[in-house]
Formats: sequence, C-alpha cells, structure tokens
Amino acid sequence: MSIRFCGAALALAASGVAYAQSPATSSAHLDDIVVTANRTPQPRDQLLAPTTVIDRADIERLQARSVRELLRRSPGINVANQGGAGQLTSIFLRGTESDHVLVLVDGVRYGDATSGIPAIQDLPVAQIERIEIVRGPRSSLYGADALGGVIQIFTRRGKDQARPYFSVTGGRYDTYEGQVGISGGDANSNYHLGLSGTQSHGFDACSGRPFSDPAGGAGCFADQPDDDGYDRVAGSLRAGYRFDNGMQLNVNALRSQADTEFDGTPFGGNRAETLRQLFGASLAGNPLDNWRVTLSLARNLDESNTYFDDAFVDTFDTQRNSATLQNDITLAADQLLTLGVDYRREKVVSTTEYTDTGRDNKGLFAQYLGSFGRHELQLALRGDDNEQFGDALTGSVTYGLELTERYTATASYGTAFKAPTFNELYFPPSFGAPTANPELEPAESENYELGLIGVQSWGRWSINAYETHIDDLIVLDAGFVPQNISESRIRGVETEAGARIGAWQVNASAGWLDAEVDAGPNKGNDLQRRPDYNAQLDIDRDFGRYSAGASLFAAGSTFDDTANTRKLDSYQLVGLRAGARLGRDWRLQARLENLLDEDYQTIAFYNQPGRSLFVTLRYQPASD
Repeated sequence: MSIRFCGAALALAASGVAYAQSPATSSAHLDDIVVTANRTPQPRDQLLAPTTVIDRADIERLQARSVRELLRRSPGINVANQGGAGQLTSIFLRGTESDHVLVLVDGVRYGDATSGIPAIQDLPVAQIERIEIVRGPRSSLYGADALGGVIQIFTRRGKDQARPYFSVTGGRYDTYEGQVGISGGDANSNYHLGLSGTQSHGFDACSGRPFSDPAGGAGCFADQPDDDGYDRVAGSLRAGYRFDNGMQLNVNALRSQADTEFDGTPFGGNRAETLRQLFGASLAGNPLDNWRVTLSLARNLDESNTYFDDAFVDTFDTQRNSATLQNDITLAADQLLTLGVDYRREKVVSTTEYTDTGRDNKGLFAQYLGSFGRHELQLALRGDDNEQFGDALTGSVTYGLELTERYTATASYGTAFKAPTFNELYFPPSFGAPTANPELEPAESENYELGLIGVQSWGRWSINAYETHIDDLIVLDAGFVPQNISESRIRGVETEAGARIGAWQVNASAGWLDAEVDAGPNKGNDLQRRPDYNAQLDIDRDFGRYSAGASLFAAGSTFDDTANTRKLDSYQLVGLRAGARLGRDWRLQARLENLLDEDYQTIAFYNQPGRSLFVTLRYQPASD
C-alpha cells in the first residue's frame, strides 16, 4: 500500500484552499484525492487516518437539506441541535467537546472566536461539493481546536464546459428552498458561481421552564408556544487558473446571511441576524521538480446582532485573518517532507466590552510521509506561540502495515490542545458576578488508536478503536465560571463500510462510545450529550429512470448534564426517498423524513421536527 505522490496529485493546492485541476488530471482522479488528513493530496484508498468523504453525488442522492444531517452519518459524530433549522448546532466528534473540532471551508477556518463553536447551521448544502471528515487529533498539523478531528467543507467547483443548474424545494413547516448557479472550465481554468435561499416558518423550538416554575428554570427559560422561523440567503464563488509555467492560482468566497427566531423571553420577538463571510486565495508553484510551494491567504468575518422582544441587545463581530506558507518536498519515491509556517490574527468588535479584544498565533509544522514496502510511516510535529496562553507543542506518529493486498492495519499516537475562547477568557461580569477566567490554560489530550482497513472490489470498510485522555478540560463550575478543574477519559469503537453492488448503493456506519468525567465531584459520570451508541444505514437503488432509497438512524440514551440528572432517551429515525428522471437534464425528487413521527430531543427541552415531506424539482445538465 504505497503512497504515490504523482505529479497529478502534487498539482493540487497542497494547503487545501481549493482543488486545482491540471490538464493531465481527470475529475475522476480528483474525486479519489483527499487533502484534509495530511494537508497534502493523498489517494483516498491509501489513507491511514480514519476519514469519511461525502461528495456531491451523495448529497443529491440523499436529498440532504443540512450539514447537520450529513455529518450525523459519519461514525464518531454526535450532533446536538437547539430546535430545528437555523438553531445553534453543536458537533461532538469522538466524544470531545463541541468546540474541540476544527471546521474549514475551502481551507479557511470557519466559526467565531468568541464562542469557538462553528455555526454549521448556516452553511448552505446547495453550495457544497464535498465534505472530508478526519477523526482523531490533528493539532500537529492544524494547531489549536483540532483535538477531536477536522471537518473540511469544499464549495462547488467547475469543470469542462459551462453548465447552468437550478432547483426548487417545498415542504412541511412552510419551507421553501431554491438554488441557481453556473460552473465551467477548460484545460487551464475552472469556475463556479452559485446562489441559494431558504425560508421556513419552523416550529416551536423550545418548551422550556421559566424561572418562576416551581421546578426551576430550564432549557431556554421560557415557554413560548410559537413557530420559530429561519431565513437564509447564501452565495459562493470558486475559481482557479493554471498558468503555462505550472503556477496555479485559486480564489474562493462564501457569504451566508441569516435571520433566526428563537425562544428565550416571555414576550417573544427574539431573533438573531447573522452574517458569515469567508475569503481565500492560494498561489502554488514548483521552484524545482521535487519541490512545491503554496502560499495561502484567508479572511473570516462573523457578525451577529441579537434582539430580545424586538429590541436590540448586542453585537458580536469577530475577524480572523491568516496566512500559510507550505513546502512539499519529494525526498525520494514514496517519501514526502512537508514544512510550513502559518500566522493567524483574531479580533473581537462588540457592544459587550471584553477585557482583551485581539490575539495572534504563530505556528511551525513539519510532516514526513514514507512508504517502505509493506510499511507506512507518518510523523508530524508542530509548535504554536499564542499571544494569550503561550507555547504549545503537539505531535503524532502513525504506522501502517499492509497485511495483504486488501487489508492494512494501523496504529497511531497523537497529542492535541484546545485554546480557550474569548468568552471563556474575557467575557465581562454578569450581574456583578464573574463569567470568565483569564487564567485558563489550554486543554491538552493524548490519543491512542488501532485500526484495520479493507479495500475490496465492491468498496471499502474500516474499524477503529481509540482511547483519549483530556487534561485541563475547560468546564463551568457551580457559579458558571470556566475552570481547568476536570479531566475526562473517552473510549470508543467506530466502523463504516460502503459498497456498490450492481444497481444497489449501501452505506453503513456505527459507533460505540464511553465518555466520562475522570476527576472532580462528577467523577465516573457520563459526559453530556454523547449517546453511548449511534448507527446509520443508507440503502439506494436505481431502476433506470427511477430511484428509491431508505435510511435508518439510531442513537442511544445520554444525559443533558454532567451531573447525570436529566436523561435524554434513545431514538430511531426512518426516512424514505424517491426520484424520477423527467428528461435528460430534469429530475423530480421526494423525501419523507421521520417516517414514524418520533418525538425526541438531542438537548433537553429543545424540540425536533416531526414527520415531514419535501419535494424537489432539479435541473442539471448531464455530462456528455
């Protein structure tokens, strides 16, 4: 199982800002290349890191309507949502905290610096080409926040001739969605421009208990039996050009503007206006045949205005500017050395007065990938210097052994860290009481892992077992002040398989998780909102002009608090879908979600959608 660093693969922008297709590289080859796992292009069937890839064909086949739904299909991921479309959504990757996952969009860090939680609810599925989910620590390559793993979302890209497309969707909760775009390219260039819109009247997001309730306030601390709507308009641009001398220039931009209603005060009229913007550019070239240099620049803007009872409350705006210089040097056949440096500056502008409103981070990273017959070796080391909390050193080592032509065993060890957020460090006191702790240290982790990968004629499967220990875990004490007072231990097993058998497409994943507090008064208790198991099964079949599919998702019980006093029951969701080709370029699709009308919650007191039907009309020119 050798690592083939062919010229076509190195023609990709190694930073992951964008895929850039060279004249000698077909789109089929690009679909088999993964960038996120090692920050360098690598064939998908040769990855040692546990990785799930969701492409555009999967998105359209599943008729997915949210990033939350797509991520939930990956083993090791649990998702908690505060009441439907547009509401705050948290990702728990391998049992780590909701801000322990690094989310990238075309290589640009996504999310605000105040809370540290990436707002995946505002990412438009209509603009997504591909999602790469890498499980396990990746701080040795990406720095802070990649403790549980990295999720990279690539926006749609163009290829060959110009192709316009559009679709319209309607369904329950007065939901209407539309998208329109055009993509194209030639031997040296590619481009894509897309726009999408979503409008939904929604449902009652939260059935919380007010402070006056004899049992005490809980949930959203209000009981407002109204519909909480969500409106979003989004657009993306992605383009690339390959010059005659081999230099490649790539640019990308994403803008998502949303208006979300939520519960939380007795009189209603609560909403948040948000604007998420990403900009990225990369320039890559080969000074020597075996040396590729990539310079990447990025900017992330996150703006939020909050209103209670229709009255303005506050503004939170964060800015993040970053730059990366990466060198990929082929030392010999099947041996690659990567050396890089990056810089990131974060700034907060808010009506809430933070003690400190800016910080920068400098990082140096190195990686070695080598293949020696049946043996694979991957080494990574990174040093970070942060203006607020000082230095951090992380590393990882991964070993792969080709047992047979079809089976590979892996073993890995990695360290990672999570930087405290601006809210945890500097949020101003509330009602005279402290709500932040400027003395916080980064959370640090160690991860041990064993895996087995199988590549068959019908598809690919994998199974991984891991144990993670987190020190200085940042938690809230009894006074809701963040402290480094707890440790946790996480054990898990995850497996997934994908098969294409004739006209049948089958994908399955499952995960078992034992995540518990390992110190303090809650020692031995389960970490909150981490079900002890989850499983997903998708089955689809083509019948010529027609297609049909079904999905089953199951999640185990969990607790909504670390004291383990509020239990969330297990639940199962069944979905059906069908499609019909109305012509060469037209398709009609229908999807029935939550067929059994399961009543369930992923966060206590926050409701989830019931049985829902959605119908889509899609125009997309077929490839010649």
